[in-house]
Amino acid sequence: MKTSEKIRQRLIAAGANFHANDNISAHIEQDELNQLEQEVTESFASVLKSLVIDTDNDPNSKNTAKRLAKMYLTELMSGRYETRPDATAFPNVGTDAYTGMLVVRSELKSVCSHHHQPVSGVAYIGIIPNGQVIGLSKYTRIAQWCARRGTLQEALCNDIANEIQKATGARDLGVYIQATHGCCENRGIMAHSSLTQTTVLKGAFKDDAGTKKEFMDILTCNNNLHQDRRTNEN
Repeated sequence: MKTSEKIRQRLIAAGANFHANDNISAHIEQDELNQLEQEVTESFASVLKSLVIDTDNDPNSKNTAKRLAKMYLTELMSGRYETRPDATAFPNVGTDAYTGMLVVRSELKSVCSHHHQPVSGVAYIGIIPNGQVIGLSKYTRIAQWCARRGTLQEALCNDIANEIQKATGARDLGVYIQATHGCCENRGIMAHSSLTQTTVLKGAFKDDAGTKKEFMDILTCNNNLHQDRRTNEN
């Protein structure tokens, strides 16, 4: 039986989803990723053959199937197969506790689950700590772990918010993503100036007008700052 079928049967028996944006690491056994890479390599070789590409004599295509398999499993969709990054929480209590808003800007690379085209953008993660904090880099690691799957931006925004909430225990948080999509740029309407923006707000970020305004003002300030920087670089 193929490794992929073993994993699939395990998922079905457990009643677990295995959509393109689901993490299935809990259902993969030791060394199965290596076996899966070999299986995917063979599948990609078959696809290239069906595209009538001479992988035997074209030096640029000889190892493309293996490169594609490794790229999907360890880079583009690694968030499906790897466990969530460790995010140790630290106490944030007492008279010196930070009670303000923390906003982290995280660069993202993802893949659209419709056409497997690249999605490139940034996420702004805003949070008001609730008794504990995590390291600054962990926000980005968690966001990138959620992004490295086949997904849609709306679902990705939700996933990041939910995983940050799990890691921090915070009730009050917001996630804003702006990204460009290969689905729009490389095919279809070929719109190279397109930009998609999504926002998920929870707790005070949703219900308190002052908190929402502070978060939105920070987003506006950061977007203007990076736009000015890009203009100066050009």
